[in-house]
Amino acid sequence: MRLGVIGLPQSGKTTIFNALTRGDRPVGPLHVTGGGRFEVQTAVVPVPDPRVDALSALFKPRKTIYAQVTYADIAGLEAEASKAGFSGPLLNQLAAMDGFLNVVRVFENPAVPHPAGSINPARDLATLDGELLLNDMLAVERKLERLNEEAKKGIVKDKGLHAQETALFTKLQEALAADQPLRDVELSPTEEKLLSSYQLLTRKPMLVVFNTGDEGADPSAGSGQVPARLPAYPHARSAVVALQGKLEMEIAQLPPDEAAEFLKEYGIAEPSLNRMIRLSYDLLGLESFFTVGEDEVRAWTVRRGASAPEAAGVVHTDLQKGFIRAEVVSYDELVHLGGYAEVKANGKLRLEGKEYVVQDGDILNIRFSPPAK
Repeated sequence: MRLGVIGLPQSGKTTIFNALTRGDRPVGPLHVTGGGRFEVQTAVVPVPDPRVDALSALFKPRKTIYAQVTYADIAGLEAEASKAGFSGPLLNQLAAMDGFLNVVRVFENPAVPHPAGSINPARDLATLDGELLLNDMLAVERKLERLNEEAKKGIVKDKGLHAQETALFTKLQEALAADQPLRDVELSPTEEKLLSSYQLLTRKPMLVVFNTGDEGADPSAGSGQVPARLPAYPHARSAVVALQGKLEMEIAQLPPDEAAEFLKEYGIAEPSLNRMIRLSYDLLGLESFFTVGEDEVRAWTVRRGASAPEAAGVVHTDLQKGFIRAEVVSYDELVHLGGYAEVKANGKLRLEGKEYVVQDGDILNIRFSPPAK
């Protein structure tokens, strides 16, 4: 899964990207290279999960593998950039993301003046939201124009589908006209399916990251410049977190032993960064299941609501094709009992069929019929 790190110029999004990826990418605006292609930096990040650590300690495998999220540092969005439409390269990059981390500046720094002349997170949040909303409005209006033109010319091939699309895109147009991001619009399964091929930007999940100064800030308390209430982000497909970007980047760039000593000295249980990574993973509607053994303990990523055969397919397509049953035990039960032998002795190992919906933290062992050679 891919998350785009976006933000207005001088918001510190590359600092956040470096903190996420433990990188040392030069901070400052990205630029368009020759041929009009945007320079976009990507990195794959393991999702911190203490359950993986506990399972690794229990089974002592040769390899331990965490779930992963890919982050992309995308060129800063300029205010009013979308009035003429986003450039092709930028729109392609944004559309390719499964969700966004919107970095909003809260910190003061006279050496890096804010392009708008003052620090105002609520204004900046509304500005970037407005850019994405306008882009979607243009796309929705173009679709409605095509639907209306087809009706006028009498070239509608499927009247039922045409009526469904007209109703859906009219609904989206009304929401956008009211400054409502499409991620906050409730859609039926049929409507979700109709929209599956449209990369509408405000439909994508959004994690708002308030990039605070060294003193930090708590968005829930409305401290500092961080707004106390965010009425534009009430939906499960959006979330808010405050992060001391510069400090988190510096911690991430330390050797592991020095970073641990730093956190211990200041009484910090874990970097705030870890919570943000888990939050962004969760925001995409994902969950983890595990496979365990002496060779490998591994966290696998699957969408919430996935069936056991779908989870098997994440491990290997042959497991899904030849799926028979899944041996299932919850993480809590396995760790509490201390191993597979104890799980079996206590009757906690379940056999589940094709209809079983995988739960976050399930430990699976797939029984399958190998494909014929």
